[in-house]
Amino acid sequence: MNRFEFIIVTALILFVAFALGWFTNWLVHRFTRVRQQDLGELDRMAQALHEAEEIRDQAIEYVQTRERDLTTRLSQAEAELRAAMDGLREARAEADYYRTQLEQHFKQ
Repeated sequence: MNRFEFIIVTALILFVAFALGWFTNWLVHRFTRVRQQDLGELDRMAQALHEAEEIRDQAIEYVQTRERDLTTRLSQAEAELRAAMDGLREARAEADYYRTQLEQHFKQ
């Protein structure tokens, strides 16, 4: 093999390597490229996710507000129950006192 044939073979090998590299690059970009339709779908999904997060935040806020209201109502009901129980206890004590007074009055 003389010098001219060596240069031609080397050039051919380099050209084939370049062509294979370019073709591989084209294939990779072809399969990994994001289409406009995909971008639109990603935008819609992002918008739906944002709306879902807002709805979730509103639901959490509603539940917390409702829980505070119910806790307040429960506290008020417990206070009223304690007051009613204290009143009932006093009424029973008073009734026992008057019953005792009547029994003593009739025994005399």
